[in-house]
Amino acid sequence: MSSQKVSFTGANGIALAARLDLPLGAPRAYAIFAHCFTCSKDTKAAMYVSAALAEQGIAVLRFDFTGLGGSGGDFANTNFSSNIADLIAAADHVRSTYGPPEILIGHSLGGAAVLAAAPKISDVRAVATINAPFDPSHVLHMMAAARPEIESAGEAEVILAGRPFRIRKQFVEDIQGQRLSDGLAAMRKALLVMHAPLDSTVSIDNASHIFLAAKHPKSFVALDGADHLLTRKEDAQYAGSVLAAWAARYIANPLSAYDKETLSAAAGEVTVASAGIGKFAQLIAAGRHRLRADEPAAVGGDDTGPAPYDLLLAALGACTSMTLTMYAARKQWPLGRVSVKLRHNKVYADDCAECENTKTKLDRIEREITLEGELDAAQRERLLEIADKCPVHNTLEAGAEIVTRLA
Repeated sequence: MSSQKVSFTGANGIALAARLDLPLGAPRAYAIFAHCFTCSKDTKAAMYVSAALAEQGIAVLRFDFTGLGGSGGDFANTNFSSNIADLIAAADHVRSTYGPPEILIGHSLGGAAVLAAAPKISDVRAVATINAPFDPSHVLHMMAAARPEIESAGEAEVILAGRPFRIRKQFVEDIQGQRLSDGLAAMRKALLVMHAPLDSTVSIDNASHIFLAAKHPKSFVALDGADHLLTRKEDAQYAGSVLAAWAARYIANPLSAYDKETLSAAAGEVTVASAGIGKFAQLIAAGRHRLRADEPAAVGGDDTGPAPYDLLLAALGACTSMTLTMYAARKQWPLGRVSVKLRHNKVYADDCAECENTKTKLDRIEREITLEGELDAAQRERLLEIADKCPVHNTLEAGAEIVTRLA
């Protein structure tokens, strides 16, 4: 995955800060992520969910609403309606710059905002909410103590998530006038409602109200063990991976151009192609399987996948483990789990007693094997000998003729 800084003009002509999280290869679809109330595009939920979607080939634009994060404007002049307008502006930007925005994702109040905005964005095919309130005015309980001052003076400073925000009467009046139920019934988009059953900020009842008000197709996923903000990485990644799998049923192109064309590979065949993102990133098709390769950041790569030598070591390690498992099973030995740790280095030949030319360098692979199970010493020694007989080991030691031609 790579991430790019983006800026676009919001509904009020103000520059809004954003990031575009991109997958390797051509995106399968474009999504927009709306963050929680007074949060930003850089919350853990926004970053982790977007990264999980990018892993599945979906590009995500996450942006700061007016007056928040890196965006311009005064938060005091914003309201729920302006958030909807910013979402529509974000959709216009994605459409004109990259492609149709087919997926809307909203977290907390951002979830209510995407529900309100979705009917106004024709490209959108799928909408997902995460811990969202059914009634946008739910957030007013967070400023209950300041309500008398807001009513009398027209505005008040409110501490939200440990930070001061200026809340004006127009914000309260605007959000009190919002009703999602009518729009939900007529939305005509696929809906995924995700909610943490033990959410102490927005109760699970809100998810039920959203789900019942919407028409099919609709789905519900419980984010068991998660908190409201999805602060645990594994919770946000789970939400993102489920969301990507669900959305694939509704987007126009469930497979990217790379998946369809460049990365076609028959059984027993491997195809490798430049990802088109980053300096060294590669996409790999091995039959029906999809992998990736890259170089570490230390040598100018983006570290989005294993380096070529890492993949070589992985092949040897996998073959070693499989060979030992098969041999022990045939002998009916009590071998449990096999783990193989490998390292690759270049060493001078004078470190090798069997080398004739001591001035050159050669490749050395160190392999450390852990065998679990009630094996005796003789069995362990025999398995160590068998490790040197695995097919990939034999290929590496014997060398292979490589015939290259232009396609």
